[in-house]
Amino acid sequence: MPGVTVTRQDFAENRLGKAFADVAAEDDGRFDEVLAFFNDDERQRRMEDAEIHHDRPPLAGVVREFESQPQFDRFFREIHGGRTKRFRQAVGALVRMIMERRGWKKTGRKGSLGVRAAKDPQFPGHNTGGLALWFLRAERYQPENGRPFPSVRRRCGELEATS
Repeated sequence: MPGVTVTRQDFAENRLGKAFADVAAEDDGRFDEVLAFFNDDERQRRMEDAEIHHDRPPLAGVVREFESQPQFDRFFREIHGGRTKRFRQAVGALVRMIMERRGWKKTGRKGSLGVRAAKDPQFPGHNTGGLALWFLRAERYQPENGRPFPSVRRRCGELEATS
């Protein structure tokens, strides 16, 4: 499937995007960089692959690359955790818009992206393990027309039923 493009206006008009208007409105250009990052066809394919082939949230397919971008890494390291939380939530809203436009629907479940470190007032909240340094969990999705491959749980049940 070809990639989809979400513009600043699309985000502002979306029900979820409206909830994060403050993040999009910050005039430092960061949100435009977020849009450019996630509007990439290859990254969107990797987000789908994370769900289909790795049974992980779509964000898992690109989170390491996203967090390693210097402008985002610097933001997470230097800015107060409350602001970065809103930013991370806005990223989740953008991922949802992209996945829905690509024919996916949310499952209502979250998938793990990291293991949070013990709180330390000297350092911003980060993870000590997992895929992501800054993102803790992310929404899971499924194709609107059903999963292309059965789950291991389902296949195991079928295997046990025939044994």
